[in-house]
Amino acid sequence: MPKTAAPARRSRRSSGAVTLHDVAKLAGVAPITASRALNTPQQVSAEVLQKVSDAVLRTGYVPNLLAGGLASTRSRLVAALVPTISGPVFLATVQALTETLAEHGYQLMLGQSGYAGTREDALLEAIIGRRPDGIVLTGILHSAEGRRRLMASGIPVVETWDLTPTPIDMLVGFSHVDVGRAVAQFLFEKGRKRLAAVSGDDERAQRRLQAYREAARGLGLAEVLEVVVPAPTTLRSGRDALAHLVADGADAVFCSSDQLALGVMTEAQALGIEIPRQLSVVGFGDLEIAADLHPALTTVRINGTDIGRQAARFIVERAEGRAVDQRIIDIGFSIVDRQSA
Repeated sequence: MPKTAAPARRSRRSSGAVTLHDVAKLAGVAPITASRALNTPQQVSAEVLQKVSDAVLRTGYVPNLLAGGLASTRSRLVAALVPTISGPVFLATVQALTETLAEHGYQLMLGQSGYAGTREDALLEAIIGRRPDGIVLTGILHSAEGRRRLMASGIPVVETWDLTPTPIDMLVGFSHVDVGRAVAQFLFEKGRKRLAAVSGDDERAQRRLQAYREAARGLGLAEVLEVVVPAPTTLRSGRDALAHLVADGADAVFCSSDQLALGVMTEAQALGIEIPRQLSVVGFGDLEIAADLHPALTTVRINGTDIGRQAARFIVERAEGRAVDQRIIDIGFSIVDRQSA
C-alpha cells in the first residue's frame, strides 16, 4: 500500500508573525546567537547584543514566553484592555466578551490601561509574550511601538469603541465625531441656543466635544461653553462643573458620561434650576440608572453588548483559522430622548 503522508501541522504562528529567525537574519547572526542575546546576554559580545537589540526594536518582536513545544497550540486565552474597570460604561462589553468567548471554550484576561494609555505598552508586551489567541483593545490610538508590536505578533486584534478605516486588524465600534454632531443638532432642534459641554479629558471624549463645538458653530450658535474634567469622570466633577456654566447663561449641556450628567442634574436641583425648562441635559452611555432618574436622562446609547459579542466572534473566527471578510463593523449609536432634554 502506498504510504500516506502525515498531515502537516498547522500553526497559528504562520500568519505573518515576526519570529526569532527574522530577528537573527536582520541582525546578521545565527538564530541560536540571537536567542542567547535575548535570554543570556552575558554570553554574547556587546556588538552582537547591540545588533540583536536593534533588530528587535525595528521588527517589534516580542519573545514567546511559552515553551517552544507549546507554540503551535491554542492557549484558549483572550486578553482585553479597557481604560478603567471602575467606569460602568464598559461593563456590558466586558460581560458580553466573557460570555461569548466562554461559549466557545475561551477565557478572558482583563487589563486596565488608564485613559492616558500610559500603561498600555507595558501591558501589551506582557500580553504578547504570553501569546493569547486574541487581543481586544479599547480605542484606536496606540503608540507607534505598541502598534508595531501588535502587527508583528500575528495575534488576532480587535479594536473597539471607536472607528477608523485603518485598523490594526479588525474593528467594531462607532464614530465619536458623528455623536458630537448629532447631539448638537438634537439640542438645536429642541430650540436651545446657548450650548455647553462638560467633558472628560480623554481623547475620545475630546473628539466628541470638538465635533459638538464645530456643529454648533455651523448652526450659527454662540461659542460652546466648556468645562473639561479628568477621566474617569465622576458625579462630583459634574456637580462642580455646572457652577461654572450657570453664570454664563447655558440652556443645554452635553456631558461626556452619564455619571457627569447625573452630577449636573444633582447640582441643578440644589441650585433650583429646573430641568428641562431652564436647562436641557444630555449624557453619554445610557447606564441602567438613566431611565430611572427624575427627570429621566436623555442620553446617547451605545450597544456595548453588541460590541463585546462581535469582538468575541472576530477572535474566535480568526483563532480557529477561518477568514473574516468584513473586518470593520460600525454598530452606530442612538439618542434616547427622555425628559431631561
